[in-house]
Amino acid sequence: MKEILAKIKELYIKYKEGINYLIFGFLSFVVCIVTYNLCRIVFNYFISNFISWVVAVLFAYITNKIFVFESKTNGTKSLIKEFSKFVCGRIFTLILETVILYVMVDMMKIDDRIVKIIAQIVVILTNYFLSKLFIFTKKNNKISD
Repeated sequence: MKEILAKIKELYIKYKEGINYLIFGFLSFVVCIVTYNLCRIVFNYFISNFISWVVAVLFAYITNKIFVFESKTNGTKSLIKEFSKFVCGRIFTLILETVILYVMVDMMKIDDRIVKIIAQIVVILTNYFLSKLFIFTKKNNKISD
């Protein structure tokens, strides 16, 4: 049993970033879907999608910064720069998600709740690569005011 636990720990350490992204990506997905479905009680899918996006982006930034990419910023200026890059990347995937929703819901007449889940899978994968390549880079972590 100790050997199995040691191997699991070794694999976790080796793939920590990817594993943590899957965990917190899934939690962001849950936050987004729950928020979306609650908003759908009152709003249409477009407004619900935007509100759920805002909530999920805030959740994702905090968890990605702390637990996934372990980004350390020195000062307010570098924090604002990092957060701005994060939001810009998320705006790109919001547009992507909105297009997917529009095409599949309005044009193809597929249930918006099903499409939202499909779109979220595309968004989560795209967000990982944007975060990894452009936002939480080691170079950015050394930025200071």
